[in-house]
Amino acid sequence: MKAFDFFQNTKVVFGRGKVDLVGEIASRFGKKCLLVTTPSNQALHQIYHRVIDILENAGMQVTHFDGVTPNPTTDDISRGTEMAKSSQANLIIGLGGGSSMDAAKAIAVEATHEGSCWDYLFYKKQPSEKTLPVVAISTTSGTGSHVTQVAVVTNSKARDKSALYNSLLYPRVSIIDPELMISIPSFVTATTGFDVLCHAFESMLHPNCGAYVELLSREAIRIVAEHLPKVLDQPTCVSSRSAMAYADTLAGICIANAGVTLPHGMGMAIGGMYPHVAHGQALAIVYPACTAFTCNTAVDQSAFLSRVLDNEVCRIDNIEAASKAPKVITDFLKKINLYKKLSDVGVPKSELGDLAKQSMVLPDYKNNPRVASLNDIRHLVEAAY
Repeated sequence: MKAFDFFQNTKVVFGRGKVDLVGEIASRFGKKCLLVTTPSNQALHQIYHRVIDILENAGMQVTHFDGVTPNPTTDDISRGTEMAKSSQANLIIGLGGGSSMDAAKAIAVEATHEGSCWDYLFYKKQPSEKTLPVVAISTTSGTGSHVTQVAVVTNSKARDKSALYNSLLYPRVSIIDPELMISIPSFVTATTGFDVLCHAFESMLHPNCGAYVELLSREAIRIVAEHLPKVLDQPTCVSSRSAMAYADTLAGICIANAGVTLPHGMGMAIGGMYPHVAHGQALAIVYPACTAFTCNTAVDQSAFLSRVLDNEVCRIDNIEAASKAPKVITDFLKKINLYKKLSDVGVPKSELGDLAKQSMVLPDYKNNPRVASLNDIRHLVEAAY
């Protein structure tokens, strides 16, 4: 059996109707909270007001910052920090998908430390115990942010996307209520759902993968294979929404304890340079090429992925099954309507060299079973174009 270290610092409150407990939970950490969300729309308006009402009925003073953008920027964080300071918030609540939860974590740091959240990236100085507590309420199934110590932010001026990484950023409590996810648009369901699969699979590939992470990763992949197509076909199916929320939680725990690999390094570079490209969409674009690059050096993991996504592959040996992984992942992306190329999302061909270089900024590519050189990544970017 593989050796492993494991740590999980977040209390998970999972189930239908559990959002009703947010007032009771939040009041344990303070009486003044900053609620961090994306701007309201038809799907989210009712959820935002429901949460605010629950918090206020529990005696909480609520300040609502609804200025988070997809791929949240340092400017977003600064605006939220100003509101946190002016309202003297002693708790940050992230309500939404990964963008809202990551922004909440970054605000929890910037509101209590000198400088910008960008000064506290994983390779710079680390935040202190002054970091405000965070409660996360997930409305999507994909980022895993509700159970990780990571806050991903984008520096628009530098066209760079990076992350804060510290155990202080684990949400104290995460509420996962599948009923909040019923109104998610199909594109968001697909992109976040594919991100779950990526987290689980890359955790298996990562050198830090241990026996427990591998167990959770394999279960998450099985769930996504079965339930992501179902929930795209039947968006209001609470049982499939629950399954995807569970898989998201498992995969989030996996990346918190192992990590991600080459595709995420490339996906982060795409998001930093082209913020209009959703994170899960960026991953979908590079995954066929990255899988082809890696499959022969991660035979067991690639064979497992192939067999879960395509029953026909169960009849062949591991080496052949692993070699089928690029086609199998491509077929799955087509099935969930996510098969695209970089050219389809407006990436200029003239910037492919810059994108390849940016893909090597984060160390994720070094954790891949087959470590890519700059020339390798340039070929991968071209294959994804």
